[in-house]
Amino acid sequence: MAGSATARLARKAASRLGLARPAGVLLAITLASAPVAAEDVPDRPDYVGSEACVECHEGEWEDWTGSHHDLAWTETSEGVLADFDDTAFSHRGITSRFTREGETLFIESDGPDGAMTRWPVAGVIGIEPLQQYFVETEPGRFQTFDIPWDTERNEWFHMYAEQHLPASDAFHWTGPYKTWNNRCAECHATDYQRNFDPQEGRYSSTMSEIGVGCEACHGPGATHIAWANDGPGEAWPPEGLGATGLTIDFTSADIETEIQQCAACHSRRGPLEGGSPLPGTPLHDAYRLSTLRAPLYHPDGQILDEVYVYGSFLQSKMYEKGVTCSDCHDVHSATHYNEGNGICMSCHSPAGNPEFPTLRLAEYDSPEHHFHEQGSEGAQCVSCHMIERVYMGVDGRHDHSFRVPRPDLSVATGAPNACTDCHAAEGPFWAQAELEKRFPDSAYRGPHFATAFAAIRGGDIGARDELIEIALSDQPGIVRATALELLAPVAEPVHADQLAPLLLDLDPLVRANAVPVQRQALPEMMVERLLPLLTDDRRVVRNAAAREMLAAPVANLSEQHRGALSSAMGEWQQTLAVTTDFPETQLILGGIALTTRNLQGAMASFREAVRIDPQMTQAWSMLARLEAAAGRPEAAREVLQAAIAANPDAAELQVLLDQLP
Repeated sequence: MAGSATARLARKAASRLGLARPAGVLLAITLASAPVAAEDVPDRPDYVGSEACVECHEGEWEDWTGSHHDLAWTETSEGVLADFDDTAFSHRGITSRFTREGETLFIESDGPDGAMTRWPVAGVIGIEPLQQYFVETEPGRFQTFDIPWDTERNEWFHMYAEQHLPASDAFHWTGPYKTWNNRCAECHATDYQRNFDPQEGRYSSTMSEIGVGCEACHGPGATHIAWANDGPGEAWPPEGLGATGLTIDFTSADIETEIQQCAACHSRRGPLEGGSPLPGTPLHDAYRLSTLRAPLYHPDGQILDEVYVYGSFLQSKMYEKGVTCSDCHDVHSATHYNEGNGICMSCHSPAGNPEFPTLRLAEYDSPEHHFHEQGSEGAQCVSCHMIERVYMGVDGRHDHSFRVPRPDLSVATGAPNACTDCHAAEGPFWAQAELEKRFPDSAYRGPHFATAFAAIRGGDIGARDELIEIALSDQPGIVRATALELLAPVAEPVHADQLAPLLLDLDPLVRANAVPVQRQALPEMMVERLLPLLTDDRRVVRNAAAREMLAAPVANLSEQHRGALSSAMGEWQQTLAVTTDFPETQLILGGIALTTRNLQGAMASFREAVRIDPQMTQAWSMLARLEAAAGRPEAAREVLQAAIAANPDAAELQVLLDQLP
């Protein structure tokens, strides 16, 4: 919850919960909590580095060496592909220069104040089709530079060439959304911890190994090595470890463990911890997965923004039938097992695959199925079933929902389709007619959640009944969770009753998104329904329940329930505390401070939000409203003038200014 919404929902909670009200930016509130005692947490094995694995796992080591995982982050002394021999690149009036002095590489460009500044290159990101670099703009803070090297064309290019991103913009390369420490590094390192000090505003980030090493996926290896060398000791295995002394075990019987471990990086999500979770941590204990919301996904769930595969894969028949990442990808070399249509034909062929006995056995790699010249681009499985979109300027990535093209949904919702990706001139009406002619009995027609999602996105609350039907259906969990998220702002009390069973759904993403719908229930009924979720087995659900209970009548709770509430509230506080360098967290903290009638804390958090991100208009608006409500119209005017200077196109800020006396 943010801003006025938080205040509206939770205004009466402060006295009921007995919340303390300290001022300050770190946390606008202090919640009672029941922290876990250190002695109750099993000792974690030490990280030992990937080189310790070579002796026993030479084949895997050779596959991994030089892979995209291995080279996700390297030192400047290794494998720099760009030309730093006094080259230059100009973009929107700024000429950046790339030079070297001995072994040290330098980038000169516009800094956070707009002035041309020269920095030594601090690190190298990736290997192909682009290689990016980052610099240390202040002690401990690293920023990713927006002009990387195109490894195929061998030239510098701007990743956001169509955007005007001056130094005053939060999306400028020196802004908060390009900070390596909190937006990128976790997925390019092993055992990475952000270690942000909110009082000093500084990072002292650490990692066990740069690059995605063996232990990034398999967990810390010290105990495993001891087991391999000396055999199991007494009382084996130690608490929290598997039979081989690792925190995670990948077995064919537990495919979800593998998928969630990959998803920790290959998904669009918000962190619940201060760095890399221990391998084996369930995804919903470490992250808040994004739903199919705009502007991340098209209404039909196709990828739109950079969403990193997992959210689309959850929608697929592949996921439903038990396909895992390693069925198609070699996890050590990070390559496919086959090339071209051969990847798909290993299962989708007349021979099939005995591991997936429900597959229809048919010849798909033929013109009778794809209606294109054999071997042509149109005859590739991915051209129709895994559309490609380009991110970071040159990096093409495939949608992993493995969908059948639906030109009819393009007509109804504006979502793209694979047919008109190539046949743009013919258009979606032509494409739909062709599909109907060629596949007259196709099951891939008829109602689709896309129409309801598009309608509610467009403000049509008449789509609520469809959203309820979707939420209660047997569709993929991420689809049902999205329906719940879209419904929550426009729900009515009857909807809270209808959807209460979803608080017990098997999917944590559904449970977490069912929680906000209960705002519309009678307060006592909301409490009754949400109390069990305070001890849910997934942190993302506990956080969601604690968030809503902030507005609940809890004076007469039993001692057991008071303990559960206190623990869940404390855990939610910890989630916020480790992300205070995110402007969106400061917005939430400001709203919570309003709930606890802590005006000073609210103002501090909203000011911190706009300091980090001057384009966060919600925080500017709240600052102005609070100044005006406190009887300081001139101060409110100054806030809005500063806000409009940073956001000249934000009409709502000008409206607020015009309304001041």
